[in-house]
Amino acid sequence: MFDDTTILVINSGSSSVKFALFAGESSPQLLWSGAIERIGLENGHFHAVDSGGAVVIDETADIADHDAALHLLLNAIADRGSRAAVAAVGHRVVHGGPDCDCPLVVNAALEERLRKLVPLAPLHQPNSLAGIAAVRRARPELLQLACFDTAFHHGLPRLAKLTALPREFYDEGVRRYGFHGLSYEFVVNELRRKAIDVDRERIVVAHLGNGASMCAIKGGRSVDTTMGFSTLAGLPMGTRCGDLDPGVILYLMTEKGLTLDRVQHLLYEESGLLGISGASRNMQDLLARPSQPAAVEAIEYYAYQVRRHLAALTAPLGGLDRLVFAGGIGANSAAIRAKVCLGLQYLGITLDARRNANGDRLISADDSRVVVEAFPTDEETVIAGHVRHALAARWRATVLD
Repeated sequence: MFDDTTILVINSGSSSVKFALFAGESSPQLLWSGAIERIGLENGHFHAVDSGGAVVIDETADIADHDAALHLLLNAIADRGSRAAVAAVGHRVVHGGPDCDCPLVVNAALEERLRKLVPLAPLHQPNSLAGIAAVRRARPELLQLACFDTAFHHGLPRLAKLTALPREFYDEGVRRYGFHGLSYEFVVNELRRKAIDVDRERIVVAHLGNGASMCAIKGGRSVDTTMGFSTLAGLPMGTRCGDLDPGVILYLMTEKGLTLDRVQHLLYEESGLLGISGASRNMQDLLARPSQPAAVEAIEYYAYQVRRHLAALTAPLGGLDRLVFAGGIGANSAAIRAKVCLGLQYLGITLDARRNANGDRLISADDSRVVVEAFPTDEETVIAGHVRHALAARWRATVLD
């Protein structure tokens, strides 16, 4: 089933490892996808399906840590192929810092650089590093490639990178970075595949999910984005607050006596849709509660903030030609797409209600000046493509030697 070009893609969370397995000779073809969940908890779950949706693995076991999870995964792949089946591993890494403008082969020096960035992405970076370390301990001979969510935004115009803090802080790395870059990269590639002239169009992509951001794209490149220094900024999210007056944080710490750890937990884990609704971080759950005023208000606030940021992103673009909804909410929730686009005819956006409700890819009306689309993103395929290029480069270097 597998060969020596099989590529494993990993997205490590605090208690889960999502994965996808690709055949990597030319254009990566998906073999498996799945997850190992409840790591460090009782009744861990290891499940995978093949490209046709057939169940390959469905097991329950206590999985102590990321090392145990990766051993379980690699052994399962080996049991169904050969011991040399996996040729390389690609990791989604949220933060690459100011110097990472492309995927990088993992080595000790890179791991140390990424560890220094933990304060900039405290919910994500430690988990990525745990996955990298677990693969290294399990299969030290494997090539590992770190693919960064910040890389797509590396070329942001300087004014879009700046904050209004004293200049020395920028020199120390306090600047706007942007995230969800692997998703935006997929959308750009997908539009090119559909023969869209990405280099000429002014595009906004709305990656709306449990984590959410938006990106203005011109000439195929990011020119501004809603997330900034951290993954807290911009849109409200499942449990993250989005943009917040920093005076609120000062007030919480000085007047309410909240500690730094308590504030961090509040902003990352207790806010957003969960905080406003008091019920759930899940948009589908909230949409199913039309009789609960707090749930309705959370939905309306979310849509309002997406509309507000969408309008703002048209400024650096000088207009708008195409709006793309992606992410779990953006690609799947017709109700949220309709709420976001409500009243935006002045920007040239008019939805076709039937197309939107049917879940069509093209959801704008025929007379809409702006093309509006909705389709799923695929960060794993993007990572697999980068790993394939890294393997090819390593092979060429070996031949030249």
